Amino acid sequence: MAKEQNERGKQTILDFIRKSGRVARIDIANECNISQATVTTITAKFLAAGLIEEIARDPEEGESRRGRPRVDLKLRGEAHIVAGVKVANSSISVVLSDFEGKPLCKSRKNLKESVSTTRKLARKIGKSIEALCFENGYRLSDLSAVGVGIAGFVDADSGFVHWSPSLEQRNIDFGEVLRARLGIPVFLDNDANLAAMAERYFWHGVDVPNFLVVTIESGVGIGIVMDGRVYRGARGFGAEFGHTKVQLEGALCRCGQRGCLEAYISDYALVQEASVAGTLIAGDTQEQQVLSLFTAAQEMEPIAQSIVSKARRMFAMGLANLVNIFDPQLIILIGNQMQEGLIYSDDMINSVKSSIVRIDNTAPQFVVHPTGDALWARGAAVFALEMIATQSLKEI
Repeated sequence: MAKEQNERGKQTILDFIRKSGRVARIDIANECNISQATVTTITAKFLAAGLIEEIARDPEEGESRRGRPRVDLKLRGEAHIVAGVKVANSSISVVLSDFEGKPLCKSRKNLKESVSTTRKLARKIGKSIEALCFENGYRLSDLSAVGVGIAGFVDADSGFVHWSPSLEQRNIDFGEVLRARLGIPVFLDNDANLAAMAERYFWHGVDVPNFLVVTIESGVGIGIVMDGRVYRGARGFGAEFGHTKVQLEGALCRCGQRGCLEAYISDYALVQEASVAGTLIAGDTQEQQVLSLFTAAQEMEPIAQSIVSKARRMFAMGLANLVNIFDPQLIILIGNQMQEGLIYSDDMINSVKSSIVRIDNTAPQFVVHPTGDALWARGAAVFALEMIATQSLKEI
C-alpha cells in the first residue's frame, strides 16, 4: 500500500509540474494536497534523475532581492526526445518532441498505397522517422521512444493490432514488429485516442475532465476522456464509434460488418455511394472527391444533396447517442469534413440537440478543430512521453 501511494504521489507531482509549466514546491504541496516534506523529497529525486530542472523566479514588484532566490520547477525538455507518428490513409506524419511536449520538427510523407503488409508499413514508418532525424541533426539513438497512432482495433497495453484498414493482415503484434525494426521502445494506440491526448495536453481539452473527440477522415473514430484519462475499455480498444450500428443489415463496412456509422459518413463511404449512384465527382484523391461531392450538394445537384443529407442525419444520430450515453462537457470534432458547409452544419448540431435527453441544463459544447495530421502525431508523441515517464518514475 505504501509503495502504491508513493508511486501515485510521484505521478501526481510530475503531472502537476507538466500541467503548470513552471511551479514552486509550495504550490505543488498546496494544490496536490501532499506534504511539503514529501514534495521536497520526490522533486529532489526528479532533479537527480534529470527529469526536471530549477528555474529562478523573477522577484515580484516590491519583493526584496535579498536572501536565497525563489525557484520554480519545470520539466527538463532535454530529458527525453520522442517521435510521434500518425499513419493516415494516404500519408505518414512524424513529429519529434522534447520531454515538455514541445515539437522540435515534423514531416509528412505521402503513401502510394493505403493498405500495406506488416513489414512494408513498418519499413515506411522507420524510414520516415530516420529521414526526419537525419534532416534535423538527430540520430535514431537519440530517441527514447516512438508513439504510433493507427486506425483500427489496437490494444494499447501490448501494441497488438487486431484489425487496421492500413494493414493487410489481422491480429498482428505490430508493436513488436516496429520495435524490432527501430531498436527502441514503441507504443501503439488507436489514432483517435491519441488525438484526444493531444487535445487534453495542448488545446480544447485542457482543464476539461470529461470530453469526447470525434474524428472523420478515411474512417470515423472517437477518443473518450473520463476524469482526465483516456478510456480504452476492458480489451484495450474500447469505444469504436465508427462501428456502432445505425442501420440493421445496412451498408457493408470495410471492417466486414454491416450497418456501421462509418459506412455512411466516412470519406470512402461517401465516394463509394456517389459512384454507385452514378454521380461523377472530380478529383484524383479521395479527399478531393469528397470535397467535390459536397460542392455538388451545395450547387443543388439532387443525388449529391441526397447523399450528403443522409450522411448528416446519420452523423447527428450518432452524436446524439454519444451525448445520451456519456453526458460529456465538450465534444471536439476533428477532420476536413468538419468545415462549415460540409458534414458539419448548424442544422446538424441542432438536430443532435433535439435528439438528446432533455433536462434543465445546457447541451454539451461542440467545438470544431479542423486541423491536419500534426495534431494526431503530437498526440502519439505525448503517448510515448507518458509511457517513458511512467517507466522513469518506477526507476526512481
